[in-house]
Amino acid sequence: MSEATVNPAHTNTGLDNRKLGMWIFLATEVMLFSALIGGFLSMKARSPADAHHVLNIPLTAVNTFILIVSSTMVVMALSAIEEGDVKRLRNFMLATLLMGATFLSIQIFEYNHLLSEGFTPAGSLFGGGFYTVTGFHGFHVLIGLIWCLRNIVMTTQGKFTQAEHVGIEVFGLYWHFVDVVWILLFTIIYLL
Repeated sequence: MSEATVNPAHTNTGLDNRKLGMWIFLATEVMLFSALIGGFLSMKARSPADAHHVLNIPLTAVNTFILIVSSTMVVMALSAIEEGDVKRLRNFMLATLLMGATFLSIQIFEYNHLLSEGFTPAGSLFGGGFYTVTGFHGFHVLIGLIWCLRNIVMTTQGKFTQAEHVGIEVFGLYWHFVDVVWILLFTIIYLL
């Protein structure tokens, strides 16, 4: 193979380095969230609190739906740029940003309500675990929103094309991971 045909962005496996890096990062995040969830379940078992009278399950179910739809917007954004449609890419990324910000706003609203009801991190092991795990996830959503905004700016600058859009794919991997983690958290914390 000549030097001209070697793409430095690809590994020997044929996978783009940026994608491989994200997969490795997500593997570490799986371990981290597994530890957090395990710790939460341990705290819940030691201090069984019936927090369902305080937690707003219907609101959080709607919030979960919003996050799932935001992941669909990322899929549509990737599809748009694969077809060379930069305008649709931008619009779907804007929709993702709006939905992600809505998710985070509802989580902040929920925190304010829970705190006003006396459900605090220091009130019980369940409360400490709840705020730690959901807060850590919320931080990941915030990072995703900043990244999404950066992608929107890059889109307006013409940085993504039909031929070069790995940045959108890598962002999608992260955003879908955050979505899947929330589905697990919603099930474990709110429904069980």
